[in-house]
Amino acid sequence: MRRIGSVLLTASLLVGCGPSPTEPSPEPVQQQGAPLTTADVDVAPECQGILTFLNTASSATLGTYLPSNVVANLVARRATAPFVSLEDVLGVALVGDTRLAQLETGARAQGYITGSCVGILDQLAVSTDDAAAIVSFVNTASDTLLYAALPNAWNGATALLGTRPVTTVQAVANTYGIGAASLRNLRNAANIGYSLEMLANAVNATGDGLTAPRLVLNVDVENVVAGAYGTDRRTYAYCYGYTQSDFPDLSPATFYPGTQAPSTVYNYVDGVVDDAANSGEVPSDVITDGMQDLQSRIAGRTFKSCTLHYEDGPWGGVVVSFFVDTASGFRVMTRTHWWE
Repeated sequence: MRRIGSVLLTASLLVGCGPSPTEPSPEPVQQQGAPLTTADVDVAPECQGILTFLNTASSATLGTYLPSNVVANLVARRATAPFVSLEDVLGVALVGDTRLAQLETGARAQGYITGSCVGILDQLAVSTDDAAAIVSFVNTASDTLLYAALPNAWNGATALLGTRPVTTVQAVANTYGIGAASLRNLRNAANIGYSLEMLANAVNATGDGLTAPRLVLNVDVENVVAGAYGTDRRTYAYCYGYTQSDFPDLSPATFYPGTQAPSTVYNYVDGVVDDAANSGEVPSDVITDGMQDLQSRIAGRTFKSCTLHYEDGPWGGVVVSFFVDTASGFRVMTRTHWWE
């Protein structure tokens, strides 16, 4: 995919291009030590100036870089709430990749971002350290790890494997099969310790239908309770840390006081991973790294949980369990199928 916006402007563009006297001056941006982006966001800290520019610049200044009808839409939207992400900006009428590029150009020219922000590539604003980490990950990850990081972009993974070593994040973004979601997956894999997500991707790619194991992170528990991952024949359920008032339509169900320990969460995830591994399609290094990542996330935590049992024919059934960290809200769901 093509890079959105330019990384560098000529010196002539930077001369005399500060904010107008009627606008707030941009916050100073560090020129050195751009840290890795360690949260699943679409704007690196070093690129936050793009949003600051959009949220604070006058209509006249924005109009220097954007068409007037787009400026009108953006200003009307920011009057209700400040923009907090590129996804937020893309939700405004008439805003697409070209307008993001123009916003980046304006923010850079007005001094809201510096060289520590590479710019916006495929709807992802990356720092220089993010860019280096992405390139390093693409060049050093094993084949199986790269495919696991890109579960919905195998063509992109294949293309990267065929062209590496790559030298720039621009080259990664330009690769056939790499788009907004896959570039973000690569950034997360490189920066966050994305091993658990990659394990979930690998488990969920092993089959379709109710008999397929599932490992879902940050799941919507209301949807789970409503039956999104089971059949229409729920037989019973039990929960820890919840009450009937939390899920009034969950019946028959037993609600217990107290919470679940990390070992319980680990054992449920380990069970569904074992089911998926029996297919031979989940790489062993993905399992090892993913389970280690899980351990680091759940250590010392307590979890609310529910387990729902469903019939699937006369000789089989489905068990769906979810766990919610009582402090952070981290959520994980498992689904297994059994038969006699």
